[in-house]
Amino acid sequence: MFAVIKTGGKQYTVAADDVLKVERLAGDAGDIVEFNEVLMVGEGADAAIGKPFVDGALVTAEVVEQGRARKVIAFKKRRRQNSKRTRGHRQHETTIRISEILTGGAKPKKKAAAPKKAEAKKSDEAPKAKAAEKAKPAEQPKAAEKAKAAEKPKAEPKAKAATEEPAAIFSAPKGDADDLKKISGVGPVLEKKLHAFGVTQYAQIAAFTKDDIAKLDEALNFKGRIERDDWIGQAKALADEAK
Repeated sequence: MFAVIKTGGKQYTVAADDVLKVERLAGDAGDIVEFNEVLMVGEGADAAIGKPFVDGALVTAEVVEQGRARKVIAFKKRRRQNSKRTRGHRQHETTIRISEILTGGAKPKKKAAAPKKAEAKKSDEAPKAKAAEKAKPAEQPKAAEKAKAAEKPKAEPKAKAATEEPAAIFSAPKGDADDLKKISGVGPVLEKKLHAFGVTQYAQIAAFTKDDIAKLDEALNFKGRIERDDWIGQAKALADEAK
């Protein structure tokens, strides 16, 4: 089964386990992103075509890596004006692997990548602990002190990282939060960041001023993506549907 999705103003034909590069999406390697704008899904005579999107269709993908495309050189010369200009540009892009193509409102399966990393760390620490136990009785206190001294600086940054959260930029409006993932390019990770910044409802995004867009764009390092993807227009349409 294949699907046609829209992201970054472009359309892609995808199938399960396909790896492709799209316009930059928010998220780190291993994060799951969702594409709600599915233009077509199915196979053969059973294919469903959306108007413009297929109801209940969803495509999920795993972020493989964040990167940039090959440099494009733009050279401009004015004849007989002694004027030359050379500029280079490397487009930001995200490599993704298609995980699931869902229809009928089915919910995606969530992958737990964090526990595997924790298990790998435990397996690496087990041999070190056994080696410390086999050490001579006279050397054990010194080894224990060195181990504590080595663990303290490592443990402190983790504790700080766990407590640090992005500061709110806007005051969140009263009422229940809307499903911001329905906006093109917004996945679970980006939705959490928006909630932390105080952005929770469609109507709030639809009422953004240029200054509000600039603040959020700078905080997320989007470089104009909010205007490119027309978040305000999407939010207005979704707010009208919710009414």
